[in-house]
Amino acid sequence: MRASPFQNPPLLAALLLKPFFFPFRPSSSSSSSSLSLPGKTLAMAKTLDESHVGISCYVSSLPGFRGVLKQRYADFIVNEVDGDGKIVRLTTVDLPPNVDDDKEEEKSPSIDKDYSSEIESFRSLCGDADAEALKELLGRISSSPESDVLPIILSPDSDKSHRADVHNFFKKNFNFLVTDTVEGSDGNERCIRVRFSLKEAGGGSRRGKKRKNTGHSDSNDGRPFDSRGSDSWPEHLGKFLRFHLYKENKDTQEALGVIGKMLGIQQRSFGFAGTKDKRSISTQRATIFKLHANRLAALNSRLFGIKVGDFSYVREGLVLGQLFGNRFTITLRGVVADSEETVKTAADGLGKNGFINYYGLQRFGSGSVPTHLVGAALLRGEWKDAVYLILDPREGERADVREAREFYKEHGNIDATLRKLPRHLVAERAVLQCLKKCPGNYLQALKAIPRTLRMMYVHSYQSYLWNHAVSMRVQKYGVSQVALGDLVYCKDSSPVDMVKVDSSETEDDLNDGSLLEESGEEIPDEKVQFVKTVDSEDLQKGTYTFEDVVLPLPGSRIIYPGNEVANLYHEMATKDGISLIESAHGVKEFSITSMKGGYRRVFQRPIDYRWELRTYTDDNISLAETDLDIMSKSTPSDLTRKELLTNGDSAKKLASQKSKGEIDMELSKVDSISNSDALLPKMALKMEFTLPASCYATMAIRELQKSTTSVAFHKTLNPCTG
Repeated sequence: MRASPFQNPPLLAALLLKPFFFPFRPSSSSSSSSLSLPGKTLAMAKTLDESHVGISCYVSSLPGFRGVLKQRYADFIVNEVDGDGKIVRLTTVDLPPNVDDDKEEEKSPSIDKDYSSEIESFRSLCGDADAEALKELLGRISSSPESDVLPIILSPDSDKSHRADVHNFFKKNFNFLVTDTVEGSDGNERCIRVRFSLKEAGGGSRRGKKRKNTGHSDSNDGRPFDSRGSDSWPEHLGKFLRFHLYKENKDTQEALGVIGKMLGIQQRSFGFAGTKDKRSISTQRATIFKLHANRLAALNSRLFGIKVGDFSYVREGLVLGQLFGNRFTITLRGVVADSEETVKTAADGLGKNGFINYYGLQRFGSGSVPTHLVGAALLRGEWKDAVYLILDPREGERADVREAREFYKEHGNIDATLRKLPRHLVAERAVLQCLKKCPGNYLQALKAIPRTLRMMYVHSYQSYLWNHAVSMRVQKYGVSQVALGDLVYCKDSSPVDMVKVDSSETEDDLNDGSLLEESGEEIPDEKVQFVKTVDSEDLQKGTYTFEDVVLPLPGSRIIYPGNEVANLYHEMATKDGISLIESAHGVKEFSITSMKGGYRRVFQRPIDYRWELRTYTDDNISLAETDLDIMSKSTPSDLTRKELLTNGDSAKKLASQKSKGEIDMELSKVDSISNSDALLPKMALKMEFTLPASCYATMAIRELQKSTTSVAFHKTLNPCTG
């Protein structure tokens, strides 16, 4: 008889470490803790804990259990759900039907003419090295005009007026070449990149158009576009190519960056509805302006951990917020509980009882300096402190990042620090580059950070207050009913005692890979809603339930609850040296009083929820099918060593998805398992559910397990991390 994982002494021994959980009433110190003043500490001693950001209560009193979240990134599968409620999946990598791309493909420009005189003119403008590089580029285009031709990067050029002359030279003499300005290899210089563009001769560049439209939008509504799109686009096709983006262990920005580099297209030219968590397998929609599907499809053979497909042409590109939510398939491995019934009861309870709709830890960053601390400094107008919070060394980072931070703190050498600092640290690099040009101008350095990223800091502080307010609301009034003075979304259109709020400014979350959220958190909770204060008549009629209760994100156009919860917002902000009703400075974007604010539901129940218990023995076997698995009808990670080493289709598919290092790692794990004399059975809980945009799946898991969702905690449970 096979042993049950719940009857296994080694597994049950782990229960001795399991703490007791008190569902409703965390200690008062947790709920009332306020952040340290950044101006005094400039760092936190320990990794961020849930109680620090107000996450402390549960909906139900059901006991939890232990299980490892994201032991493998394939244990966290995210499929976007579009605005019509359709789950976005990768189903095909074929070209769209009824579209003859070959017939409609943009004609290659004629480059048969002799460009000797133009090259010599360019030589006098930019020098021998750049002239020879241009000559070589023209030769490659001439020999293979239909294939992807790698761009060239001209010599560093710090003279802006000279760069303008170079751009104009190409615009005048080479209508099939497109130029833009990029950062040099050392991160300190500006260089001009020259790319081949498949468009008819005479199409020209868009550099002559208004700068506000360059590289980002062709209208005032912020819709993305590729400024190198064809001017001879077929009239019967929508001007945007929409595709499904499948990626493994890569966040949205990283994947689009890889694709953009291969196509010679800037990453910001892509449109998408929301970001997805890096440590996951996710599928979402993306759009690009005037790009033929065959160019994108041709990349599949060269992409690793990324696939594109389900191509179609549409009239409009995607913008942040154009989705309903996300469909999650989550597997908790190594489940340990006092009995199987405990796990089953908890799993059923999540579907019935739901969870408190906290902002998850991802909202506040993964390092020891949470984003809301930076936000608090910005709201106080402490620009220098905010900059140092962003730049200073912190715990838990990679060795190369820590080395770069410590080097700058000790030496203050910006050029050398930029050479050491990884490129994915967008905020840090932007701040340093600005300080190099404008020493001591800390406000200007903060404004150099991309807007979506810098606004995340202030929004994070709003979320910090919201989380603490929710915990107080649950502790004081419970979760069984509405309370007098609660705010609720209205069920009628009566204008009495109601406030209409557009909360579209409350959810601009960042795109930095270290803080990406599985929720697609860059979108508004509710576009436009009417909110009212619950009065005695509402209580008597029983019009509203706890599911209708909302709490505000501070701003100028919101109302606070008509009960004691309102006081908490102001008390906590006052302790942090912040006023919620007047600004400490004149910089509007870093002022809560200049933001509209918004509302967020206190409670959320998973949609279309189902679960199952699975028994397994091999930690390396996938317990859920990905889109790619369904397409190929085989699960790559289930292959044996012999199958991995064959030349069959499955092995080729695996090789196309995984790097050599990843394959070697899997092979070594297979060896380790096959050499084991005995494999103990283990239990896993597999769940599938949908959440609206801006809801955190990790908060649902927290309710289920009655334990923290911090990465550090789950690493201690993960046998694969050592």
